[in-house]
Amino acid sequence: MNAVGAEVWLAMVTCFAAIFTQNILLTTFLGMCPFTSVSREVKTASGLGGAVIFVMTCTTLLNWLAYRYVLVPLELEFFRFILFIIIIAAFVQFVEMVIDRYSPKLYQSLGIFLPLITVNCAILGASLFMVIREYSFIVTIGWGFGAGVGWFLAIIAMAGIRQRLNESRIPEGLRGPGITLIIAGLMALAFIGFTGVLN
Repeated sequence: MNAVGAEVWLAMVTCFAAIFTQNILLTTFLGMCPFTSVSREVKTASGLGGAVIFVMTCTTLLNWLAYRYVLVPLELEFFRFILFIIIIAAFVQFVEMVIDRYSPKLYQSLGIFLPLITVNCAILGASLFMVIREYSFIVTIGWGFGAGVGWFLAIIAMAGIRQRLNESRIPEGLRGPGITLIIAGLMALAFIGFTGVLN
């Protein structure tokens, strides 16, 4: 296997790990705020999840390029937090304008949580993990996409469960955030069960 093939294989493995064994939401609990707030309906959760996949993939790549070709040559690596946040905020503004233009109904249903993607710590966390783990460009593509898909799967699963729970009788003390966090913990255990599949 040549070097490019090895990189592509590593990107695929990293993508699988980001979806399941290293799910950024269920293993590091990054992005819990929109996860618990927007996961009441599957349709809204899928819209936000799709936006997160797109934003996380693109901003991780943009941040990799900015880090490798701007900060590292200038020896300004300590500015990565500021630069990453600026890139994420600008990109989310772009996504917000596109959704508002082409899907006003989705824009209205997401409400305040769409601009809050900017401060979704999972987006910034994906870029920081990419730097800490010293991923190559191709592996960063797999990591960013996989982290977004993992977040998407988690919020869709939670939305489906919460919709079913609306028809169930839940004890008063567990309604709302209580049962949501219990379900999130059980989902995290299920995803962590994939650990070791690729080792």
